[in-house]
Amino acid sequence: MTERDLAIAVGKYGLEVGTPGIKSVGPLAFGPEGILFVGDNVGAAIFAIDIGDRDLANQQREINVENLATPLAAYLGCSRDDILIRDMAVHPVSQNVYLSVMRGRGQAALPVLIKVGPDGTISDVPLEDVPFSQSLIEDAAAEDDPRLVSRDQLRTVTVTDMCYVDGLLLVAGTSNEEFSSTLRRIPFPFRGRTLTNSLEIFHVSHGRYETAAPIRTFVPYANNTSILASYTCTPVVQFSLRDLKSGTHLMGKTVAELGAHNRPLDIVSYVTGGEEFLLISNANHPLTKIACNDIDQQGPLTEPDRSLDERRDGPLSPTVGPPRQDLPHPGVRRLANLNGSHVLMLHEEEAGEIHLRSYDVATL
Repeated sequence: MTERDLAIAVGKYGLEVGTPGIKSVGPLAFGPEGILFVGDNVGAAIFAIDIGDRDLANQQREINVENLATPLAAYLGCSRDDILIRDMAVHPVSQNVYLSVMRGRGQAALPVLIKVGPDGTISDVPLEDVPFSQSLIEDAAAEDDPRLVSRDQLRTVTVTDMCYVDGLLLVAGTSNEEFSSTLRRIPFPFRGRTLTNSLEIFHVSHGRYETAAPIRTFVPYANNTSILASYTCTPVVQFSLRDLKSGTHLMGKTVAELGAHNRPLDIVSYVTGGEEFLLISNANHPLTKIACNDIDQQGPLTEPDRSLDERRDGPLSPTVGPPRQDLPHPGVRRLANLNGSHVLMLHEEEAGEIHLRSYDVATL
């Protein structure tokens, strides 16, 4: 990093050179000038790090790396079973791929940030003597809070997903409040007050309104005036950000139901042929595609799907919410936009091997 770049990072964004005390790595998001935001649930904090990626933009327009787990394990000096990839993000300029990785298991696991170049070159992101700042999550659940959401301890889902929009870092997750499902809006640089809203949705497969389970993944929508979010078991919900006031209770509009016994893993939107589409990767259901125009025309879903009583082990009928399409891309765990013309998918096989594969949006 040049002295000029350092001066910009320190002066413009309030970063200081040092060693961020990251205890765990989870959700990732890129902000202005390639600053990387890293969610740390163990430490109940979010870090902004100038990773110094000044590479020229990838001109290949595709990234395809087969069998990534084997060289990644060798690079980290561990077995493939000791690698847990928590999230993936693509640098907006260089198009390098960044992974948040926990090396090891349990309390002995170590947080690592990994960079993968378009040619598959693996390197780690230095976390010593780097420009960074942090925002502590003051209302995070205590580490010994016994409450569970979808079998996860409440503290471990303090931050479930993030996205930087128009000077704000949008952060989904939970708080220590009774209505624990929370959306935070954190001004960046981290100099302002965090704006917080509790969330409520109608869960079609559960047949009730809920305030505890957090958003699992979300994407900005409608020119950043709202977000589309997905929850476990698997409602898709739209939240309007217009006229949003801190400390208020925010009701979502459930616009789709993808099926029970499932957890959404990632979500992206993309444009092809002048139309916008949503892609949602799932733990137990296929990769799902929905036309955003159909979402816009969908009224709120406020009634339980009674047919679930007869089909508890199967997916919901496609008549619940807008039409959707199951895509033939098995094992997709993470999604990211690439160059505006491709979607990058992280595939994981049952045997543990991992692949990065790019798909032209016109083919999806």
